[in-house]
Amino acid sequence: MKIAVQLYSIRDCIKSGDDLLRLLGRVKELGYDGVEFAGYYGVDAETLRARLDETGLVCVGSHLGLDDFKDENLEATYTFAKTLGTPQIGVGGAPHSTLEECEATGSVLGKADEILGKRGMNVYYHNHCEEFKPLENGTLPIDVLKSYCHLQIDTYWSYYAGADNYKLITENKDRISTLHLKDGVDGKPVALGEGTNDIPLVLKAAKDSGIEWLVVENDNPVPDGISDIERSIKYLKSII
Repeated sequence: MKIAVQLYSIRDCIKSGDDLLRLLGRVKELGYDGVEFAGYYGVDAETLRARLDETGLVCVGSHLGLDDFKDENLEATYTFAKTLGTPQIGVGGAPHSTLEECEATGSVLGKADEILGKRGMNVYYHNHCEEFKPLENGTLPIDVLKSYCHLQIDTYWSYYAGADNYKLITENKDRISTLHLKDGVDGKPVALGEGTNDIPLVLKAAKDSGIEWLVVENDNPVPDGISDIERSIKYLKSII
């Protein structure tokens, strides 16, 4: 298994494209193998790819908006992602409160997943806890969405929603692109090892499912993003 970081975790340190490029080096110094983008801060794909190659980091994904996967934008979205070298891209959330919304979201992502899948790239949906609350017909949003596209399981929000992470991951291993490793206390994210999520269980599920990439994320790092992801990777490497 390899370890990446969702750059949303250090957004407090990124105010410009120059900050982004500089901090990719810091991320590598901390011991991460890859990154998942959450915005490009105006930097073009070629410059980002050159910096990734320079640092030795791998792009393992990018959180984009649902509109980026619609017909009129898909080619540009794909071209940017292909330049970065990522095998998957997705959304960090999209409308899913009703069955109709889930199907509308799933339809856009599913069509994109089918088209890009033929080019060697998959499209994923990243969950929060609400995707595990039953819809009006009794089905779960996560189950509707996975029938359309791949998933990126955020393992803290699934845990917080009451899901069995081992079962969730192993039973859906063929639909999972990557896993988000996240910890928290009472719905408030914290650095890995500082919360109540069973991180060793998630690692076992990932290993048993053959999932290659684990993506560290903290929605609200304390006291700042860099120190938070540093604590997280130290903990993670101590138990892998």
